[in-house]
Amino acid sequence: MKKIVVVAVLMCLLTLPVLAGAQEKYPSKPIEVVVPFAAGGSTDVLARLVGKFAPKYFDKPLVVVNKPGGGGITGTEGVVRSKPDGYSLFLGYGSGHDLVTPHFQKMPYDTFNDLIPVARLSVHSIVMIIRGDAPYKNMKEFVEWGKKKDQVTASVSTKAGSVDITFQAVGKATGMKIVSIPFRGGAESVTAIVGGQTDCGGNHPSEVISHIKAKRLIPIAVALENRDPAIPEVPTFKELGYNIVAVGSVKGVAAPKGTPPEVVRYLAERFKKVCDDPEFIKAMKDIGQPVMYQGSQEFGQYLKAGFEQYGKLIKEFNIKLE
Repeated sequence: MKKIVVVAVLMCLLTLPVLAGAQEKYPSKPIEVVVPFAAGGSTDVLARLVGKFAPKYFDKPLVVVNKPGGGGITGTEGVVRSKPDGYSLFLGYGSGHDLVTPHFQKMPYDTFNDLIPVARLSVHSIVMIIRGDAPYKNMKEFVEWGKKKDQVTASVSTKAGSVDITFQAVGKATGMKIVSIPFRGGAESVTAIVGGQTDCGGNHPSEVISHIKAKRLIPIAVALENRDPAIPEVPTFKELGYNIVAVGSVKGVAAPKGTPPEVVRYLAERFKKVCDDPEFIKAMKDIGQPVMYQGSQEFGQYLKAGFEQYGKLIKEFNIKLE
């Protein structure tokens, strides 16, 4: 009997290294970062810049994958339904389909309960732009021109997104009838305004900075509490007499509900290292995107405050999206 017990103990001891090896250290393979918008937009540009610097701080590569559709909902839902093991992340957490769309329609997932905030990387303001050759050159002239029209068209990245809701508020506040024309992403909406397909547009500075420098586009107002450091010469709507303040488009990273806490901590720490990198900060400045890092808990609180702010904006201006 004693021999049997000894043999059993020895066998258990021999199998321990095998069992320990079965739990591989995270990460053991490339991490997929899903951008739920088309290539070329501000979220995509940020994601690829992060991916460029990631090898310095992550043990495995970050692979950026664009999955546009449904105003950002399709790609995000894919991450929500993925295995919560840290190998499928969503970049763009805090965009309009997270903070705005739930106020108008039932979502296929819960923005706050089905996703875990990992880290906030940046916040992109919403800037109103017009063509450089337009007959109006500033907000005052644009409003005077627009109020004489049956309607004013505005190119936006997605329907019911943060830019769309901001433009609906602009229409209510100015007395213009603004009709939003949605596209598959920021890049396409910029092409539309540059090409004269719409009367104005709403984008993030990084998407239009080159056009502004080339004087193809003119920024006339920013929907923030204070001026955007990326384009400090542009006044806020509040400065111009319109009480329109939006959170902007938040660019954070999220993981599916159920992702292990230690994995979330690893990711948050490594993204912070990227955000603290002087070369990354300079590169972000060059493309008009401010680095605004927040850790998991603080970021989660910020998102809920942003959700409430958009709700207040929608209620104040009685905005309804058809």
